[in-house]
Amino acid sequence: MNKLCPIAASVLFLFPALAQKSVPYFTEPSVSPNRAEVAFVSGGDIWTSPLSGGEARLLVSHPANETRPMYSPDGTRLAFVSNRTGNGDIYVLELGSGALKRITFDDSAEQLDAWSRDGKYLYFSSTAQDVAGMNDIYRVSAEGGTPVAVSADRYVNEFFSAPSPDGKSLAFTARGNTSGQWWRHGHSHLDESEIWLAAWAGGAKYEKLAAGDFKCLWPMWSADGARVYYMSDQGGAENLWEKPVHGGTAKEITQFHDGRLLWPSISYDGKTIVFERDFSVWKLDTATGKAAPIEITRRGAPGTPEVTHLSFNNQFRDLVLAPDGRKLAFTVHGEVFAGGAREGGGALRMTHTAANETQIAWSPDSRRAVYVSDRDGGYRLYAYDFSTSAETRLTSEAGDETAPVWSGDGKLLAFVRDAKQLCVYDTAAKQVRVLTSGRFPRPPFGSNRFYAWSPDSKWIAYFDIGARGFRNVYVVPVAGGEPRQISFLSNTNGGSVVWSPDGTYILFDTSQRTENNNIARIDLILKAPPFREDRFRDLFRDPSPTRGAEAARPAQAERAPAKPVQIVFEGIRNRLSMLQTGLDARIHQISPDGKLLLLTASAARQQNFYTWSLDELATEPPVAKQVTSTASIKTGGQFSPDGKEIYYLEQGRITIATLDTRLSRTLAVTAEMDVDFEHEKSEVFAQAWTYLNDNFFDPRFNGADWKGVREHFAPHVEGARTPDELRRVLSLMLGELNASHMGIAAPVAGAGDGPPRGTVDKLGLRFDGAEYERSGKLRVSDVLPLGPAAVAGGIQVGDDLVAVDGAEISPRTNLDQLLEYKINTRVVLAVYGPAGKREVAVRPVSTTAEKELVYRQWVDKQREYVTKVSGGRLGYVHIRDMSAQALEQLYLDLDTENQARDGVVVDVRNNNGGFVNVYAIDVLARQSYLKMSDRDEPAVAARQVLGQRSLERPTILVTNRHSLSDAEDFTEGYRALKLGKVVGEPTAGWIIYTSNTALIDGSSLRLPGTRVTTADGAAMEMNPRPVDIAVDKPVGESGRDSQLDAASKELLRQLGAKK
Repeated sequence: MNKLCPIAASVLFLFPALAQKSVPYFTEPSVSPNRAEVAFVSGGDIWTSPLSGGEARLLVSHPANETRPMYSPDGTRLAFVSNRTGNGDIYVLELGSGALKRITFDDSAEQLDAWSRDGKYLYFSSTAQDVAGMNDIYRVSAEGGTPVAVSADRYVNEFFSAPSPDGKSLAFTARGNTSGQWWRHGHSHLDESEIWLAAWAGGAKYEKLAAGDFKCLWPMWSADGARVYYMSDQGGAENLWEKPVHGGTAKEITQFHDGRLLWPSISYDGKTIVFERDFSVWKLDTATGKAAPIEITRRGAPGTPEVTHLSFNNQFRDLVLAPDGRKLAFTVHGEVFAGGAREGGGALRMTHTAANETQIAWSPDSRRAVYVSDRDGGYRLYAYDFSTSAETRLTSEAGDETAPVWSGDGKLLAFVRDAKQLCVYDTAAKQVRVLTSGRFPRPPFGSNRFYAWSPDSKWIAYFDIGARGFRNVYVVPVAGGEPRQISFLSNTNGGSVVWSPDGTYILFDTSQRTENNNIARIDLILKAPPFREDRFRDLFRDPSPTRGAEAARPAQAERAPAKPVQIVFEGIRNRLSMLQTGLDARIHQISPDGKLLLLTASAARQQNFYTWSLDELATEPPVAKQVTSTASIKTGGQFSPDGKEIYYLEQGRITIATLDTRLSRTLAVTAEMDVDFEHEKSEVFAQAWTYLNDNFFDPRFNGADWKGVREHFAPHVEGARTPDELRRVLSLMLGELNASHMGIAAPVAGAGDGPPRGTVDKLGLRFDGAEYERSGKLRVSDVLPLGPAAVAGGIQVGDDLVAVDGAEISPRTNLDQLLEYKINTRVVLAVYGPAGKREVAVRPVSTTAEKELVYRQWVDKQREYVTKVSGGRLGYVHIRDMSAQALEQLYLDLDTENQARDGVVVDVRNNNGGFVNVYAIDVLARQSYLKMSDRDEPAVAARQVLGQRSLERPTILVTNRHSLSDAEDFTEGYRALKLGKVVGEPTAGWIIYTSNTALIDGSSLRLPGTRVTTADGAAMEMNPRPVDIAVDKPVGESGRDSQLDAASKELLRQLGAKK
């Protein structure tokens, strides 16, 4: 019988369908003008095939990812998007000569939408100048130049544009998040994008063409401009629809009952529409309505990923120092390595699988290491013996085994099974016993720090979650017996438990989510206080050893047996105290001598290590002493055996800090491996499917046959040729769950190989697009307040920007290209105005910084607008999201001016959620019940005097479909507490509490794990929060805000006449 290699064996065990077939993925098709061929994307490359089907030839191949091919109207050029130079830029290929020209340069990803019918312009959408991830629509000369905004309504998502055949109108998709989440199979209110028309004659006029409780995407014009085709799931399944531009009803032109219909594109003569359907390319005859697949066979040799040799000196995880202090182990890219703790150098690779290994635990004798691997279709414990270089699986029972921790005597190994049972494995008898049951961390979350062995190996202390979600510490005897609760706090957060070396107390961290983390201590016995005088008397009890005797001691003395641990349960509730560290601190470890506690804490937006004295005989009161002082993220802190140093990971590098000197150094360790994408993609697939299988909030998977989904997508995973294509396939798999907060993203820049990420910096200027297209001049139309140009001064609306650092600007100059890599440098702008030509020195800022200024400008304008329409009676605040930073901004924006108004309009439109809704609600809900006044001074609200924030004014709330997640919690709270009316449109219906986790290749996977309901149990996911006064805000609305008008009018009505 032939033996499978470990990699292949683990893959086949998980997904046997992968061994049967490999199905390629064809997507984003485009028809040539003569309808002879179709261009499409497969494997991150661009291919062409006869429209009738047959062999496809490779047209554009590059290690980067190419998408969205589109023929020019004359058929001589092909435009497409490539991430070879960043997040996604537009290129134009001359089909006759093969000449390639880069057209766009901005940091933001461009989504290519269409050519103009005269071939002069390329239309695309981008988030470059809007906020909160909203797209605007631009066009740029196909010969090159600076992009010009075509439709850029602030805080409105506008994308998938299509210019009409006569160039006088534009059809586009607006609202919703389907610009990025097109792969969701189904929809909530947030996904219900609409088709709009914009006509330019006599000024921009906007008209809604198709909208409802369904999604509408990818508008396409008929050749005569009388009809618009688009994809919609109006009838339940995704189909192509058409609708007359000048009145009439929508008509369904395909009749699919299942599957996906994506990325349609129409020929310039309007006779053929090609589209993606279930990973293949289809075509539709618009005259007959007949649709059929195009049978395509690829022929070519694309540059797909091969076996890649990787050498890591960072990105390490799971760092564990051996008890002898001479060795350490860690994981990187899912493999376990070990190396010297002092000298560094090349690390020994302990595992050789395509699976993911994690959670390492050294045996007390420092000769073995145990870790968790998912190679066998679940999580299993494996042990590596360094004396024999042999790896063995420890147990044979079913169930997932995670979080291993050795007992101090090395006889037992504790672990968690199925996130429900705390077990011990007897290394001599090779048997497993269940100690207790509870609610424990489930992979990929958690670590093995939520429980700890007692020094005598007789007890285990652990965190468990009670009926109301409170997390407390329990202890269970290892010999058998019932667990006992020893902490009784009403806190929901807790991370680490540590047992003191002398066994007399336990430390753990505890908090509520938005409060500082505290360190709690539980004394297990009634302990008499120590006296410093006893320390002096002890000096006379035993004669001091001579130097010779001291020298004769062995290098490593035998460890003394641990004293038996005693626990006095009577009165233990009252023996809990808090360490007054003054920090938002988390526990890492107690030093071997029991005198220091190692903590991490954040201060001034920097996370660093601190020590806290546990020495009860110290002459000075304890104070947190900072050990490290860098801004990088640090994890995995642990003491060396002598307690003089700490080992930790900083930005994924192994680092050592000396406590006496507070100096840190990097331990130069390298880990090398070969990674074969053909094997690793199956592990990425297995991880993604399994993590959702184990953690998705609905055990019925929103009605999806999740195992059937796995089998359906397995062949397409096998057919994926690049990591980007793999993630695209997995996105479609996630879409089958029809849930919010889903997604998979590429590794962040710097976390691995990938295309370069440029930086295009910003001036805080906007330009007159019509003037630029007419004369080629960049004429300033707006100077962003507090932006680089405004701060520098000397640039006015109406001035022409003529040069950047001496490079003159022509009609074919792309300003973004001139501003690459200019952040925080001196840039000299040449401008021309009524006073002639002059130079202005500015310091450009990042795109993120400029967007913050754009947002604040928008808020100021909204506030001025409400002041105007209310006659100065109403204030205004906008809450951009539900982050801690946004809560702080709310406190700032509820300033004396807003507090002085008769009422306040609270705007949570376009709020992307977070977790602080309860705190924001409190500010609005608190009512006055006391006033305070000093002698001869007016009375003021007591809450304010005593330091509790409250508005104590009537309010009204404004929402829209982009009010999502925690903004919907806020809206529900506002309604349930009857704080006021809600105006606008219903919220997103997009609310599940969600976490992120990393996959073996560095991809980030979203895991929606916590259901949210109203107080009476009604589900909020897929159920938008309703409004009391429904008001639509039309796209392109200029000079007014219909929703703010209605909100202000209603709140003024409630207030009545001004007294």
